[in-house]
Amino acid sequence: MSRRLISNLLLLCTALIWGAAFTAQSAGMEHIGPWTFNCLRSWIAFAMLAVLMPFLDRIRLDVKKPETREEKSKLLKAGVLCGIFLCAASYFQQTGIQYTTAGKAGFLTALYVILVPIIGIFFHRHTEGKVWIAALIACAGFWFLSVTDEISVGYGDCLLLICSVLFAGHILVIDHFAPQCDGIRTSCLQFLTVAVICTVPMLVLEHPDLCSILSAAVPVLYAGVLSSGAGYTLQIIAQKDADPTEAGMILSLESVFSVLAGFIILHETLSIRELSGCALVFAAVILCQLPSKK
Repeated sequence: MSRRLISNLLLLCTALIWGAAFTAQSAGMEHIGPWTFNCLRSWIAFAMLAVLMPFLDRIRLDVKKPETREEKSKLLKAGVLCGIFLCAASYFQQTGIQYTTAGKAGFLTALYVILVPIIGIFFHRHTEGKVWIAALIACAGFWFLSVTDEISVGYGDCLLLICSVLFAGHILVIDHFAPQCDGIRTSCLQFLTVAVICTVPMLVLEHPDLCSILSAAVPVLYAGVLSSGAGYTLQIIAQKDADPTEAGMILSLESVFSVLAGFIILHETLSIRELSGCALVFAAVILCQLPSKK
């Protein structure tokens, strides 16, 4: 089995993990609030990566351990900035899931794939014509997904759109620091940042009790260990030997898996109108990832 095929299989596993996470997040919100959920999952992800760090360093060939004071400062800056974007995006996503289905949440969140090159225009990044076509298709898909017969957009849909913008910002921040800092160490620090930020509003606003936390233990553990810790780590390891275009296309399948997981686990159903919206959004995501002729 070739290294490229192994990488693609790992990316497919990552997309499956992230897609099913929407179902876990939806189930967890039945017992605890968004700040509590994100706080617990981030502490779990941070602890997991911190414990596995020595082992991961031994099996990786591209370890970038910070040696100088400048490198340590840059790593800290990368982790904190990534954590701030991830914290904000996760809060809007976790809150938005309360007002919509896990399947719709997956597709609306996947719009970050389209938003990344659009936002990149403001940073003097070239944007191809297919991106604008994809944006129009995605807007049509969002209309079918979210706009009702009364021509109104759901509250949860708006929150998830904000979430997708923040995730796009998160990706651009990672893109800036990735060549300069070790990916796993950056990910570990970003989860620590999210956990610290979420701890205060969790204790002040939500006052979680042990009984509620234990009731949400399975979804929280899934989101912390698999979605956050394992998902991001698998992505970093897999993309070392994967074509970037193929990687983006495979990872975008999380939106499809979110619908399938919502249907199988939570017994959610989508109307023909909403399924049409899902198809259009997915088509836009795939169009953005197709290779261009040079």
